[in-house]
Amino acid sequence: MELLLKHATEILILLFLIVTFLQSGIDKVTDWNGNLSFIKDHFKNSPFKNSVPLLLAIILVMELVAGALMFVGVFQLATVGSSEMALYGVQLSALTLVFLLIGQRLAKDYAGAMSLAVYFIVTVLGMYLLQK
Repeated sequence: MELLLKHATEILILLFLIVTFLQSGIDKVTDWNGNLSFIKDHFKNSPFKNSVPLLLAIILVMELVAGALMFVGVFQLATVGSSEMALYGVQLSALTLVFLLIGQRLAKDYAGAMSLAVYFIVTVLGMYLLQK
């Protein structure tokens, strides 16, 4: 319980990111065709228009792996105080967000790109706290 309280901020950030990335990844798995159709339309005028299925699969894997690492990281942080797995997950989350930002900018979806900034700020804060 002491470790849980000691790392409450980090754990809350991890839970936020776990919900964000695992929900997104699970949604892609359960509705691949719907997501693919939406993303193809979204990127129809971008340089990525012919690579959408591959890029969507890469993002899917990154989201699921990041979510899994952070999920394990929460338990490690709460039980033994180790932040290594959680940090790897948060770092992968940050990289995923950068990839998503690149896509949004190339698709000229500036509002979508701007909304990623909030997630990125939370992610970088999580990295900062977990590196201590």
